Amino acid sequence: MTITHNYYIYPFTAIVGQEAMKRALILNVINPLLGGVLIRGEKGTAKSTAVRALADLLPLRDAVAGCIFSCDPDDESAYCESCTQLAADGTINRVPTKMQVVNLPVSATEDRVVGTLDIEYAIKKGEKRFEPGILAQANRNILYVDEVNLLDDHVVDVLLDAAAMGVNTIEREGISFAHPARFVMVGTMNPEEGDLRPQLIDRFGLVVDVTGEDDPVKRVEVIRRRLAFEDNPEAFAAGFTTEQQALADKIGRAKAILKDVTYSDDILVVAADIAIRLGVDGHRADITMVKTALTQAALEGRRQVIKEDMLAAARLTLPHRMRRRPFEEGSVDLEDVAEIIGGGNL
Repeated sequence: MTITHNYYIYPFTAIVGQEAMKRALILNVINPLLGGVLIRGEKGTAKSTAVRALADLLPLRDAVAGCIFSCDPDDESAYCESCTQLAADGTINRVPTKMQVVNLPVSATEDRVVGTLDIEYAIKKGEKRFEPGILAQANRNILYVDEVNLLDDHVVDVLLDAAAMGVNTIEREGISFAHPARFVMVGTMNPEEGDLRPQLIDRFGLVVDVTGEDDPVKRVEVIRRRLAFEDNPEAFAAGFTTEQQALADKIGRAKAILKDVTYSDDILVVAADIAIRLGVDGHRADITMVKTALTQAALEGRRQVIKEDMLAAARLTLPHRMRRRPFEEGSVDLEDVAEIIGGGNL
């Protein structure tokens, strides 16, 4: 088990229930370009625990030594300017790093998030000087925004733009600078404290609503495990070593084959049909549904999207995008979705 700052992280596989939340997080780690996940729910439903536990679960990965963006040495398409030059000079060196959870405070300003350009230096020297922001640190990591609904709407929009594009671009006084920003954005919020505007909720790739367990057996198990962890975290974590390793290996295999997963034209037709018949606005839902299905297939070790993958994707990508009247909760009738897909198993 990994020790971080002299304390133990609660094992991801020890979290009882909350299967939709756990799957949404895993899918985003496999494919950061899904656009992140918004977790909505009451306090005490393991939202923060799950985010930190997932990062701790993942193995070491290589980064370019000395790069402030922790560029992947094996992915030249996502190099920053500095790493591109190092590659041209043949001086790329590797260093093992661990995926981190980067916290974004509610009080963060746009400059603090995206970084700044020193305009005076650029005018005098003719060179760009970039002061990195939170998005620079977030590249290839998890960007965690607790109480995202209390963040300035414009800052949320900037974050979601970067998450969707995988690039952060700063433009000041006719000078621009871009750097890779492929991160898993996780926003958590308690709807009782105010909601996000619908336009912003739609920008999140996946949205999950979580509640406390109402099954007495599961609820008792939540208590039992938490008390056992607090009593002896080392022994408790050791008891989940096998499950942790198995999940880490499964995620690793999924990331390795994701680029090889294919889909038929029928899958695209199904995505469009679902969106039309369920009255989903815009095209973002269709595209995200297919991308999520591709990632779901990779997680299950398949290189071809099947109908069950589309059903799993619909659960995570459609509820918050349903066209609805004021005060009406978004919901998806999975029976209808399964009928549209044809043969989908519930």
